[in-house]
Amino acid sequence: MRRAELDDYLLRILDENPTASDVNFTVGKPPQVEVDGLLKPAYMDFGIRRLTPFHTETIALNLVGEDRRGIQHLLTTGSCDISYYLPGRARFRVNIFSQRGTYSIAMRQLPTKIPTIEELQLPSVLKQVADEKFGMAFVTGATGSGKTTTLAAILNEVNARHPYHVVTLEDPVEYVHPQLRATFNQRELGLDFDTFANGLRAALRQAPKVILVGEMRDRETVEIGLSAAETGHLVLSTLHTTDAGQSVNRIIGMFELEEERLVRIRLADAMKWIISQRLLPRIGGGRVAAFEIMGNSLRVQESILHGEAEGKSFYEMMEHAEPFGWTTFDASISRLYEQGKITEETALAYASKRANVMRSIDRIKSARGEKTTNIEGLKLDREYQKTFGF
Repeated sequence: MRRAELDDYLLRILDENPTASDVNFTVGKPPQVEVDGLLKPAYMDFGIRRLTPFHTETIALNLVGEDRRGIQHLLTTGSCDISYYLPGRARFRVNIFSQRGTYSIAMRQLPTKIPTIEELQLPSVLKQVADEKFGMAFVTGATGSGKTTTLAAILNEVNARHPYHVVTLEDPVEYVHPQLRATFNQRELGLDFDTFANGLRAALRQAPKVILVGEMRDRETVEIGLSAAETGHLVLSTLHTTDAGQSVNRIIGMFELEEERLVRIRLADAMKWIISQRLLPRIGGGRVAAFEIMGNSLRVQESILHGEAEGKSFYEMMEHAEPFGWTTFDASISRLYEQGKITEETALAYASKRANVMRSIDRIKSARGEKTTNIEGLKLDREYQKTFGF
């Protein structure tokens, strides 16, 4: 398979599956696409029913092309991250990895158009993130939950409203931002810098106002990010954590025990926002995002400094600050159920505290005049009443 043939095959896959998020190639399986979170066989008319090691190795070599860094990483570490451009149609973030002596490929499709907060129907409070003058804001969630897309929408808001210098450090560059009011310099790991820590350290000398770090992967990157936030920069980044409380603990856990007190003090001052998100199956197909949003306040700072306690949990703080745009996952999921976007089963499956969501669902059903229980046919036991004199 030559590169032109691969491009033609990818185009046909996208034509057949316009909402596909991923394309996967694994030995022993047909080429597959992921649609709404589920895998299914891809365009079968091409004649490939089961991929062989030769197929996946040929595809991998065509994707890597002349990227010497990618080839070296693949041979020495067993995997590599690259980007791939399908002319006139799409860009992909590609991970090629070895497994049991063969190669597998996972390709994540990247939209070429920069999304806006309104188009994605993100909470409007995220516009406040774009207005922050300094500090750190984290977008967290599992792989594939849309963290990069949310960050792109926030940066698009910066680009439309503020004449700032923005430096991004990505692995690889996913959304290419146009030069509007802001000035963008987008740097790619391996091509423009060797590690996030070194790239972030260099960024401090490039006079940016906003710095995007693709992922806070280690202690050194977090430490430099804190320093950048403390010296008047707005630092945006991602973490692979499930909620706001776990994000705080994850950052603190990157440091040694004797450093914990100082890190808590620095994080309490620097942290401005934690936005966590989950993608849920939507009724009728597709997916919809649920959010947990926590800003900064004196109560939040106190809990970061001394840890959560009864009556002082991050969950409770987000509940009480809902008028300011903060929200828990459970409140967000309950709203999605009320709007008819998700089923009751989905709401309970993705809830942080199932009991809270169940109570919300019962209130919603009651307001609609629907049954809140399956128990039916109750009646008084007259014999029991006679026997005991009731």
